[in-house]
Amino acid sequence: MEKKDIFLLIETRYRSFTNTEKKVADYIKQHTRDVIYMSITDLADACGVGESSIFRFCKTLDFKGYQEFKIALAHSFTMDDETPQLTSEITMQDSINELSSKILSSTVNALSQTNKLINNHDIEKAVDWMIEAEKIHFFGVGTSLMTAMEGKNKFMRITNKTECSFDSHLQVMSAALMTPKDVAIVISYSGSTKDTLEVAKVASERGVKVISITRFQKSPLTTYSDITLLCGANEGPLQGGSLTAKISQLYLLDVLYAEYFKRTNEQSILNKESTAKAVIEKLL
Repeated sequence: MEKKDIFLLIETRYRSFTNTEKKVADYIKQHTRDVIYMSITDLADACGVGESSIFRFCKTLDFKGYQEFKIALAHSFTMDDETPQLTSEITMQDSINELSSKILSSTVNALSQTNKLINNHDIEKAVDWMIEAEKIHFFGVGTSLMTAMEGKNKFMRITNKTECSFDSHLQVMSAALMTPKDVAIVISYSGSTKDTLEVAKVASERGVKVISITRFQKSPLTTYSDITLLCGANEGPLQGGSLTAKISQLYLLDVLYAEYFKRTNEQSILNKESTAKAVIEKLL
């Protein structure tokens, strides 16, 4: 994608903007660092406009959509910064010790923020649904698919009712065959990935209980979610797939797993012993 200077584009086209577009442009200029980490819903709320207005603003600047706009915004932000950056904190001049310390700090902060965002009632309700469910389907694409696979792998050790399809087409097909007795755990950092939204929409229309793990309280994904579990890691558009965000998601899955195991202790112990025995011969 060709790099564009957002601020130059806004300056040269400002007079031709509608009043709504000027409102969005003014907010972006004043809160650039914050906007990089905002969902389209967050930005719309902050500007006091609709999501469609944000999308039209992006199209006015010749971008295909909001995500492409945010990538260009991040590039423009780093172009204006005197210090070349790999992320919002790590610079090209950092030593290995500095790199490791900063990564440790950002990971610990993300986990701490995630812990503060945990709603005990939501965790209890989510685990209630998982215990009662006939099937638990984990969904995600890209990096979130890796998290979904890890969720299946973890719960598979204590229950035989977990599912996770690798292909986005297979995922939406699985969603189309789910019933109100099933639970869908949908993982998406942004909450605005098209394939993931389609899965959540289909599952919701089938009466399935949808639990989402995402960064933003307000995003397209949460409109199809019965319970939203928030991860606290900030991930810019140039940091897609960061391990810090993934670790935050895995932390929430671990909390769900521990609560599930605690409540189904007797059966979970038996299942864990059986699955451990099944693979023990694979080890030297």
